[in-house]
Amino acid sequence: MTHPLVPQIIDLAVPVAEAIGLEVVGAVFQTNQYPPILRVDIRNPQQDTSLDDCERMSRALEATLDATDIIPDAYILEISSPGISRQLTTDREFVSFKGFTVLVSTSEPYEGKSEWRGQLIKRDDTAVYLNQKGRAIAIPRTSVSRVQLDEQKIKN
Repeated sequence: MTHPLVPQIIDLAVPVAEAIGLEVVGAVFQTNQYPPILRVDIRNPQQDTSLDDCERMSRALEATLDATDIIPDAYILEISSPGISRQLTTDREFVSFKGFTVLVSTSEPYEGKSEWRGQLIKRDDTAVYLNQKGRAIAIPRTSVSRVQLDEQKIKN
């Protein structure tokens, strides 16, 4: 379950990231540890995310969080990059990873299958399109629960 502060933290983090040329991919606030850990995942849309990108974001976001006092108690701020093996969610990611092998999971079986693997063609308002051995497959977006890069194909 997402911590109730995460949406507010993302609202604060997005403009901070944009100001330094980065994007916020997600955030997790782990309060089951002491001190709690706030992890914000970022990416650099222009190049591979570097340690320098994480450091710049850490300094900028820390100042913003301290100024708002949204988290009153002590916590640890971690800035990281989710790397290439991740879920695709934004239109930009679906365009950037066109032609890559992806794994599509459906919330209920579509044509008898709950997982589909193929090369990403595109995503539109109605479906996610895959190429499977030269055959185009259109999986309705209403059935799609997750689209992620196929880690096996990336490593090979």
